[in-house]
Amino acid sequence: MVKKTMINSLSIVPDSLSRRCVFMYQEDLDMAKQSQRNIVEEITQFNQGRDEGLLKLKYQAMRANPFSFFRGSCHLFYQDWPECGPLNDAPLAWICGDLHLENFGSFKGDNRLVYFDLNDFDEAVLAPCTWEIARFLTSVFLAADNLSYSQSEAFILAKSALDSFTQALCNGHVYSVETQTAQGLVKELLVSLQLRKRKDFLDNRTELVNKQRRLKLDPKRNFALGESKFEKLKRLIDDLGSKSKNSDFFKVLDIAGRIGGNSSLGLERYVILVEGKGSPDKNYLLDLKAQTGSALAKYLKVTQPNWQTQAQRTSTIQKNMQSTSPAILLTVEDGEQSFLLKELQPKEDKVNLKQLKQEINNFEQLLKTMTNLAAWSQLRAADRSGSDIPDRLIEFACQKDWPGEILTYSQNYSLQVKQDYQDFYDSDVLLQ
Repeated sequence: MVKKTMINSLSIVPDSLSRRCVFMYQEDLDMAKQSQRNIVEEITQFNQGRDEGLLKLKYQAMRANPFSFFRGSCHLFYQDWPECGPLNDAPLAWICGDLHLENFGSFKGDNRLVYFDLNDFDEAVLAPCTWEIARFLTSVFLAADNLSYSQSEAFILAKSALDSFTQALCNGHVYSVETQTAQGLVKELLVSLQLRKRKDFLDNRTELVNKQRRLKLDPKRNFALGESKFEKLKRLIDDLGSKSKNSDFFKVLDIAGRIGGNSSLGLERYVILVEGKGSPDKNYLLDLKAQTGSALAKYLKVTQPNWQTQAQRTSTIQKNMQSTSPAILLTVEDGEQSFLLKELQPKEDKVNLKQLKQEINNFEQLLKTMTNLAAWSQLRAADRSGSDIPDRLIEFACQKDWPGEILTYSQNYSLQVKQDYQDFYDSDVLLQ
């Protein structure tokens, strides 16, 4: 059982109840929340309409620890974000919206080189540039606690990460992270992926039936589909292939429902085995994921572009923010529903955070890489469809007043996450 954490010092705390900026003691916030805030109700309401079986898996994942809870409840972070205050007086930037330590990974670019970058843009929007780094720093405090780092060590790590972010913005130059430029655990990851053979990856996820590959069903990864759903999805991919220069690539061999991620569990998601560059050992596995709108949308005061579909939103912002687009990044429409289609990236394509336990130097190096990437992505997408120009971001980053405020906010909010996690953990949500 995780014990509730109390803040004994005066803190800046987001007041999601009155939507105003106040100074208050954590004890006062606890009393207000007990009378007015029902964290379980807010989470279940947000997740209404999702597949009940997959939603149970999401809630189970969120009960693992405060960091996992934070990953699965992005909407709470922005619900609690104060509407007024200096942290909103910042340049507008394109942000992925759900930046935390698990939303970075490797992928093959359209030039077939392997890159490490931000890799989840489901919540991406135009917002003050401070929102992104505040959420990331909160995740640092939570992950550090989960990895048994002390509070002082967590603060040092978060401060170092913030310094790297502001320095990268202030410098105003944009770079990428690939095998030749990577350091530490990221370099080890990219080197290992370069050595991975497609056949080995396919053998792990598929089996040969009459010399043709079929997906292996694994209750931790995927599940079988009914015939009508299978045929509907097959028609969508067939239609996409018919419009492609290489229609044979998208010839469907098999489809299954996919179990993946944390925040998106319960939404439509599928793994699709296609012909690719030839059977059986050059087939491709694709990830088809429903796009349902950003969790940040209702808390934004900034006018957003008039996107034709939600998939167009995520794919456009991703292409603008990443140094190189993934080799496959396409939108698929089915009436009012839209999907993002990309090459399947397994869990092994991310840094295993468990490797960072009591490895503070490696942890600090990883955080510097991640916050550099976050800063470069904002600079890269600057002066596009409403975002401020690079010079505005550079000028802001070089100011000395806001970093301390955002570090304090993130540290304090991590304690609120622990309180919310405890309330969620103690509930009977899985029995409902």
